[in-house]
Amino acid sequence: MCGILGVVATTPVNQLLYDGLMVLQHRGQDAAGIATAEGHTFYLHKGPGLVRDVFRTRHMRALPGNWGIGHCRYPTAGSAWNFAEAQPFYVNSPFGITLAHNGNLTNSDALRRVMFEQDLRHVNTNSDSEVLLNVLAYELQAAAQGTRLDQEAIFTAVAGVHRRCKGAYAVVAMIAGYGLLAFRDPCGIRPLVVGTNRTPIGMEYLVASESVTLDTLGFQVLRDVLPGEAIFIDLNREFFARQCVESARLSPCIFEYVYLARPDSVMDGVSVYEARLSMGEFLAEKVRRLLPVEDIDVVIPIPDSSRPSAMQLAQKLNLPYREGFVKNRYVGRTFIMPGQSMRKKSVRQKLNTIGQEFKGKSVLLVDDSIVRGTTSREIVEMARAAGAKKVYFASASPPVRYPNVYGIDMPTRSELIATGRTGDEISQEIGADALVYQDLEAMESAITALNPNLRHFDTSCFNGQYVTGDVTPEYLNRVEARRSGGRTDDEDGGGSRQMVLGLASEEEGQEQES
Repeated sequence: MCGILGVVATTPVNQLLYDGLMVLQHRGQDAAGIATAEGHTFYLHKGPGLVRDVFRTRHMRALPGNWGIGHCRYPTAGSAWNFAEAQPFYVNSPFGITLAHNGNLTNSDALRRVMFEQDLRHVNTNSDSEVLLNVLAYELQAAAQGTRLDQEAIFTAVAGVHRRCKGAYAVVAMIAGYGLLAFRDPCGIRPLVVGTNRTPIGMEYLVASESVTLDTLGFQVLRDVLPGEAIFIDLNREFFARQCVESARLSPCIFEYVYLARPDSVMDGVSVYEARLSMGEFLAEKVRRLLPVEDIDVVIPIPDSSRPSAMQLAQKLNLPYREGFVKNRYVGRTFIMPGQSMRKKSVRQKLNTIGQEFKGKSVLLVDDSIVRGTTSREIVEMARAAGAKKVYFASASPPVRYPNVYGIDMPTRSELIATGRTGDEISQEIGADALVYQDLEAMESAITALNPNLRHFDTSCFNGQYVTGDVTPEYLNRVEARRSGGRTDDEDGGGSRQMVLGLASEEEGQEQES
C-alpha cells in the first residue's frame, strides 16, 4: 500500500503535489518523493520519513514545472530501509521516464532475469517498482516509431506491460517531452482515480490513489481508472484513454474498504464510509445471534477506522455507543510498524482508556480487523484494567488467515493469529469473553449493496484465493522465507520487496525551513 498522484496543470505543481501527499500520508509513512518536469528536464527530491519531514522550502523551490508526480512509500515485507528504493524512480533511456507505483508484482524475479539476460536493462535496487519501470521503458522503446512516440505507441507499450507483469500495480509516470501516463492492472486491485479542474487558462488533470486527494485540492472527480486501462495527458493538456488488455475484471482489494482507505474517499463507485456503516449493520446481525445482547452495556470502537461500523452496529442493536479510547495521533499506525516488540509497546503509547466508560460495565469492543492479535490483546487488557466487568470483541472483517502479496505488509501465516485457530481459541488468545467475526459473504454483500456493478473482490487474505491466479503454495513459502531472513534454493538473496517468482498454477487460495 502506497500513495501516488500525478498532476498536469497550468501553474507550478510542487505545492499541489506536496499537499496531495499530505492527504495520502496514511497510505505510507516510510518515505516520500516528488518529481516535476519543466521542458525536457526532470527535477526530483525524495527521502525517508513523513512528507513534512522530507520536504523543506529549499526542496520545494528546486521543483519547478507545471506537471509532476508524487509518492509516499509503505514499509514492505522483509526489507530494511534503503534510500535507493524511495520513489519516484527514474531511467534516462529510451525517452527519460519517472515512475511511482502502488502495489506489488508477483513475478518480479522472473522479470528481473529477463531484463538482464534478454532486454539488456539494468535494475539497480531490490524494488519491484524499478523492475516495472524498466519493463515500461523497454516496451516504449519497442513500440516507438524511430525516436518519436505518439499515443498509439504509448498505449501499445502499456499493453506490453500488462502481458508481462503479474500482480497489483497502479502507476503514474512522466515521459520527458511527452506527458503524464497512468494505468492500472487488469484486476484493478489497487485504486486509482482521475479528476479535472477547469481554469481560465484551460483544463487541469490530477490522478491519485484516493478521491479525497481530488476533493481537498479542488478537483472534480471524473471517474476511476478502469482495470487494464491507460490514461495519457500530453503537454497540451489533451486527455486520451485506452483499454489496453482484452480480459480485464475489476477485483479491488476488499481490505481498502475495511481499513486502508480514508473514510471520506470513494473507490470504484463505493463510499468507504458508507461501506463501513454497511459492514456494521451486517455485523450487528451476527452479534445478535451469537452474543447475549441484553448483557452488553456499551459499544466502544477501536479508533479510528472501526468507528462507522461500531456506530451502526450500536444503532442496529439499540445499544449505547461511547468513545472509550483516546488516540495519540503522533504514534505510527501499529499495523505497519516493524517488529513485534515495537508494535506491542506502541499500543499503550497510542491508546489510553477513558476509565468511566469501562468501570463495572460489560463492553463490546469493535475493531475493523484482527491481524496479529497484538493490538487486540493489549486493548482487552486495557479494558479490564479500566474496570470492565466483561469484554466482548467483534471484528468487522473475517479472520485474516493468509498473507497479502499485492502490496500490503501482511504478516506470514505463522504470525497471523487466526492461522490454525478456531474463533474460540482466538478469543482465548486475546483474552476476550467472546469473539464475533464478520462473515466474508456478509462483508462482500455490505459493499455490493452500495454498487451492484461491483461483484468481485480480492479477498485473498481471508480465503487464500488470489485473483491474479499465479500465487502458489511455493510462492508463499518463498515470500515467508525471505521475510524471516531465510533463503530458498532458487533465491538470489538480498532481502527483496516480495520479489518472488510466481509460477503459473492453480490458485491456493509542517515545519518549513528557509
